[in-house]
Amino acid sequence: MRFIPLLFSLLIAGPLMAQENAVPPGGKMDSLKVRRKTQSKSEKKGGSATEAAEITIKDYKIISFARDTTYLDTTLTIQKEYKYNYLRRDDFELMPFSNVGQPYNKLGVEFERKDLYPMIGARAKHFNYMEVWDIDYYNVPTPMTDLFFKTTFEQGQLLDANLTFNTSRRLNFSIAYKGFRSLGKYSFDQAASGNFRTTTNYETKNRRYRLRAHIAAQEIETEENGGLALKEIQFESGEAEFTDRSRIEVRFSDANNKILGKRYFWQQQYKLLKQDNDSTRIEKTSLAIGHQFNYETKYYQFIQDAQNDYFGPGIVAVINDKATLKTMYNQFSLEFYNAVLGRLQGNVNLYNYNYYFNSILITEAGTIPNQLKGEEISVGADYNKRIKGFDVDGSFKYTIAGKLTGNILDASAGYRINENNKFRIALHSSSRMPDFNFLLYQSDYLNYNWDKIEAYKKQRVYSLQFNLDSKLLGSLTAKFATLDNYTYFAPDVDQATQEQLDAGLENAYLKPFQEGDGVSHLKVKYNKEFKVGKFALNNTVMYQNVIQTNEVLNVPQLVTRNTLYYSSNVFKKAMFLQTGVTFKYFTAYHMDAYNPLLGEFYVQNAEKLGAYPLLDFFINARIQQTRIYLKAEHFNSSFGKNNFYAAPSYPYRDFVIRFGLVWNFFS
Repeated sequence: MRFIPLLFSLLIAGPLMAQENAVPPGGKMDSLKVRRKTQSKSEKKGGSATEAAEITIKDYKIISFARDTTYLDTTLTIQKEYKYNYLRRDDFELMPFSNVGQPYNKLGVEFERKDLYPMIGARAKHFNYMEVWDIDYYNVPTPMTDLFFKTTFEQGQLLDANLTFNTSRRLNFSIAYKGFRSLGKYSFDQAASGNFRTTTNYETKNRRYRLRAHIAAQEIETEENGGLALKEIQFESGEAEFTDRSRIEVRFSDANNKILGKRYFWQQQYKLLKQDNDSTRIEKTSLAIGHQFNYETKYYQFIQDAQNDYFGPGIVAVINDKATLKTMYNQFSLEFYNAVLGRLQGNVNLYNYNYYFNSILITEAGTIPNQLKGEEISVGADYNKRIKGFDVDGSFKYTIAGKLTGNILDASAGYRINENNKFRIALHSSSRMPDFNFLLYQSDYLNYNWDKIEAYKKQRVYSLQFNLDSKLLGSLTAKFATLDNYTYFAPDVDQATQEQLDAGLENAYLKPFQEGDGVSHLKVKYNKEFKVGKFALNNTVMYQNVIQTNEVLNVPQLVTRNTLYYSSNVFKKAMFLQTGVTFKYFTAYHMDAYNPLLGEFYVQNAEKLGAYPLLDFFINARIQQTRIYLKAEHFNSSFGKNNFYAAPSYPYRDFVIRFGLVWNFFS
């Protein structure tokens, strides 16, 4: 701990010297303000006069898949502290494993689906996999670089670099790569990933045609040790010999799994009819045709050098399981917009899928096919309009041909009461088959082979959500969801004896199941920050309640995160400093267990985990466009009990000091 001040001083000195000639910050909201020359009216007519226009940070626009536009935020807030992690988003409802890039267990659940179609599965491997809706597009006046760096756990770093530039006001390109490697504290625990993506978006001068596209290539790979073999003796006992975690015995040291995916996406629209207001360029009426294309190949692979009884009997000596999914999606749309009537889009969607393994398996119980292949055809509509102060949005898709999908409906209405208060009500309804690995799976392990395509019904989700954002009262979210035909993984108690389950061999008898009775889930989440001078207390509390006949959905009843911190300008306002302590706690519950062969979590009701505090100490600073982060993670583990787990037999992280920065360059 005595080296922290020295380390922090070195971190501050580097950016100070590197940005000595950087553009000085502007006002409170702008951390960048430069000037550029633009043509005046007289210059356009042949004159030489020019006028200067300011470029502020708000001109560096980030456009989401849903076309929500925000601007680059270089401020330092407590929300930035919560998002400074591997996922680059707030992980309040997640519980990370001991190493970066490994799975996250769930502390909260969301059932709303963004896609009508089943996925490949291996959901525990997808937390850092960027789907179509995770890709951002840009529009910037000058080239901009976003550089994210953070240390990992033993022999590795995490880096996310993004460069974006406009060749003209209407054409933008970006190229980005997120990669990391981390050895980890435990034996055979290494993780690594690479996420490459490049984007472009374009609009013609008359705004009739617009295009956006991206290419993404991603690989996420981890060594799988199966968790601790003797956790009570070597971990929970707290013996000094095992404070070096690499000495703790793990279940195996010859298994790896990975996800690899490549995607090609574009979306284009052409306006057949376009009418602007006479005095402005604000669109009054338009009629447009559109096309969206998405082609993606992905595979999930599990490799093990030799069969292990932990997963049951093997068909062959060396294990090499590989599931592949190839999909192609086309959407053809017709969109009508009117300033009075709103925006209405109708679409037809064609979805081709090919989920397959390399061979057909014939067993005593029957034949396991190697492929699910087909085509889905659906129709849909989208609508949005501002009606008497209400922002109304609706989206609907319905399958007219195909076996896997059903329908999806999203509707919401929001109202801004005044500058400080707003609320939104949202409704969701969806129906589709479970992910592909629930329906069909093949493995070199005998018990991991099944064909459920005819046996399983479509999962149905219904939810109602209310959001209130108030500057005085805080932020409140209340959601009630019901699930029909909820599908999950769990040990097959009809095949395994109680002695086998007690011996920890439930993974040898893991199977997919579908709950016949309905499951209801209530979640209430509240956030409020209190400020007194330069001190602040940020509080987030979440309450959950599950109504179910059988224990198939397990979540903690209460999760809380409280951060007490201090913020101030220092060094004659050359640096903004933020330092404090974060406390996180969740009540004990039957935490889901992790299966590395499937890359999935499964339900277990034998062991309750949780009810331990997590304390982090942080010192963060901002110098112009650079944010510097230094954190002592889980520092109370050095003087508390060794009872902190992220899943059964998978410990959470020990005390560690990590640092890094987020740096924006402008040119």
